[in-house]
Amino acid sequence: MCLSIPSKVVKISDDKTMCTVDTMGVQRDANLMMMDDDDIVIGDYVLLHIGFVMNKIDEEEALASITTYKEILEVMNEEDRKRAILEDDECPNRGASEKVEGSSVNG
Repeated sequence: MCLSIPSKVVKISDDKTMCTVDTMGVQRDANLMMMDDDDIVIGDYVLLHIGFVMNKIDEEEALASITTYKEILEVMNEEDRKRAILEDDECPNRGASEKVEGSSVNG
């Protein structure tokens, strides 16, 4: 099963091709080339797939999903928690995904 954790955009490059996102305290770069110009602004919540921002999601949905993920992560050890956050956008099965409360889910 693949889940995409909502990430908050915290920085956008001058040429608007890259951004930095914060995924539950872990920051990383993401490519904006799949989005139209000016679709994403600092503070938006987005979903990633293999390092690309694929879509923007509503803040309320994002925060509800993050709350659920935090509950799941609480039962994981530190190493597994970091791995889950860093690897969430590299799921190999995320081709035909179904949207569920701001999350991408495949079974």
